[in-house]
Amino acid sequence: MRRPFSPLTLRGRTFLAAGLTAIACAVVLGQPALSRVGVLVASLPLLALLLARRRVPDLQVSRDVQPRTLRAGESARIGLTIAAGTGRAPGALLVEDGVPYALGDRPRFVLQGLGQRWERSVDYPVRADLRGQYAVGPLVVRMGDPFGLVERRRAVPGVATLVVTPRVVPLSAIPAAGGWQGTGEHRAQAFAAGSTEDASVREYRRGDDLRRVHWRSSARVGELMVRREEEPWEAHAHVLLDNRAHVHRGQGAGSSLETAVVAAASVITHLASQGYSVRLSTAEGTVALNAEEALQRLAVLQLVPHALLQPAHRGDAPRGGVVVAILGQLADADAPALRRLRHEAAAALAMVLDVAQWSATGRSDGAAAAAAPLLVAGWRAVGLGPRDRLDAVWRDLGRTAVRAAAAAPRQAAGQ
Repeated sequence: MRRPFSPLTLRGRTFLAAGLTAIACAVVLGQPALSRVGVLVASLPLLALLLARRRVPDLQVSRDVQPRTLRAGESARIGLTIAAGTGRAPGALLVEDGVPYALGDRPRFVLQGLGQRWERSVDYPVRADLRGQYAVGPLVVRMGDPFGLVERRRAVPGVATLVVTPRVVPLSAIPAAGGWQGTGEHRAQAFAAGSTEDASVREYRRGDDLRRVHWRSSARVGELMVRREEEPWEAHAHVLLDNRAHVHRGQGAGSSLETAVVAAASVITHLASQGYSVRLSTAEGTVALNAEEALQRLAVLQLVPHALLQPAHRGDAPRGGVVVAILGQLADADAPALRRLRHEAAAALAMVLDVAQWSATGRSDGAAAAAAPLLVAGWRAVGLGPRDRLDAVWRDLGRTAVRAAAAAPRQAAGQ
């Protein structure tokens, strides 16, 4: 139940209390003149309260957010249009928009000189340093009288959504090797000087039948080349992000999950710029089939309680192409899913987070030790710690892939 005197400000309550006190003293002391003063002082806040109730404007608000999607660390501008259909504003209006704390301070504006029907437009910037989906609004309007005796608040319904995608670290192009398709650039360099026959060959991949080796192209290019089956070439990449709760450590922006999200967003953006068709999957399955959708999903990604890694639903994962996995703490139970990914990929690359470094009590054996199980399983893997530069780790991953690709023909020839 609303209290009738709740809109009174401290000044208004002081006036009312002073007036009532003067009236009481006038009765006790027998001073009629003091009672008239008390009635005048007490009636001022009551009259302001009555007028404020009868003259509340009917407000409408609209928002224009530009852009509606931005990266962490960037700024957006929000335009407010406030209009009154009926009712005259009792004096000035103090407008405060409901901006989440992660976007900065709540903006406040004073609107004055308002008539019977009016419209005002204001705008303000917001800056987002944390990924997420934020609701801006509702608008809170404070209405008062010219003497500051009464203040009424009204929340005007309506919110706008602002999506902040993760921060992206620029990554350098790493050499195409070991089935690393998709830049188109590498393929063009390999076959630019070749004949029509060369168009039906590709680089050797581990497990290829040696009877398919095309010796003439191998001699010309300087790498072992094999005849490929007649199929349209498409550059596709599969980015796997392990977001299970038990494989990560830390809280908030300094957690290992946030580092993994930044790594995934950076890899997706880089591969998309290189011409890849990128899909994203997390611990619970496939969540995005293109780069733009993937960044939108990463903006709101949270930890999940899944025990097992399920990087893709059956039949979803494309064969061939590149798999880039960003993984947390590895366990033996993850081996089947990772083995299946490695088997279906032309190139399997991984960044394994040394999550012990994010734990206050954990003891780490080093980032290289975190990636060791995947190296044994045939992945090209490197470790990633909280103090490591993502672009440097990415270059190390490229060098690992090149070394593995150079060793593959020698191993095949020795079989």
